[in-house]
Amino acid sequence: MTRQVIVGGTPIGGGARVTIQSMTNTDTRDVDATVAQIRALEDAGCDIVRVSVYDSECVEAIGGIVKRIRIPLVADVHFDYRLAVGAIERGANKVRINPGNIGSDENVRLLSEVAKRHSVPIRIGVNGGSLERELLQKHGKATAEAMVESSMRHIALLERHDFRDIVVSMKSSSVRTTVEAYRLLRTKCDYPFHIGVTEAGFGEDALVKGAIGIGALLLDSIGDTVRVSMTGDPVREVLAAQSILAAVGVKRAGVEVISCPTCGRTAGDVEGLAQVIAHELRRCAKPLKVAVMGCVVNGPGEAREADVGIAFAPGGAVVFAGGEKCFSGGKDEAVAVLVETAKAMAAGRSDNASAGVGEEP
Repeated sequence: MTRQVIVGGTPIGGGARVTIQSMTNTDTRDVDATVAQIRALEDAGCDIVRVSVYDSECVEAIGGIVKRIRIPLVADVHFDYRLAVGAIERGANKVRINPGNIGSDENVRLLSEVAKRHSVPIRIGVNGGSLERELLQKHGKATAEAMVESSMRHIALLERHDFRDIVVSMKSSSVRTTVEAYRLLRTKCDYPFHIGVTEAGFGEDALVKGAIGIGALLLDSIGDTVRVSMTGDPVREVLAAQSILAAVGVKRAGVEVISCPTCGRTAGDVEGLAQVIAHELRRCAKPLKVAVMGCVVNGPGEAREADVGIAFAPGGAVVFAGGEKCFSGGKDEAVAVLVETAKAMAAGRSDNASAGVGEEP
């Protein structure tokens, strides 16, 4: 088990649930725009959010931002330790900065002292695209071994000042290199890991890269907090991360909608209903599995295994709740029963919305 750090009340590592992170792409100096984007991320299920801090105006904005959001804030800083110190003093709950890039050991000492005084962890963020020149020369390119060696250097700089509230990330645009690096570093330290594949691109390509890299590591029990890197609206990163965590069986709050791939036997609008359910229950905090199945081949079995599910048939549909059939009848009515039953379960009520069992479809 890894060490645990606390980020604004949210634990990372040490057996805590895997948290989801994202990063704003607004101008941090525009407090209103940044807060609006963070609130959208909060609504989507983001646990921790990161903002770029690249000048003194960004530092000043941190104070206004943290007062208006509900989730912990991470200040992303490069090279200038004074920006990291300023962000911490204005309420940032964590900073991402590499101690090897901030100048003298005295600068590292000062940053460590401020972070300890405010109980703020530091994330070391090694990126394959910005490794130290001598490591690139030594290893020939940005290999997993080079990334691990860089990480251990940064860790040692903080440990020298008795600072151990550390989270480590090592990201590459190469899925294989990323996975190999994390697996290797796990044999060398017990700090919690922030995992993800960086510069993964956009759309389905980014999702596939993130799913393979993050999924492989989580199945190895490696990774304590995740970010799916996707160009564009950061809300998509959060939704993608939720899907990945659900797919690998990592327990989280929220709804998991499972649906069949459909075939010629499909007797209902599986995709449409699955989208409706996901939208209706997007803010559900209770772990809930909803099955939407298109035919009677595997549908009833899968629907029974879910908390609530529907199986379409040529003449109607059957709804199951808690493993028992709660409705059988017309498709439109069955869909309404499914939605209301799922909402009732999400709200924690013991009743369900079924109107009784009708005729077999």
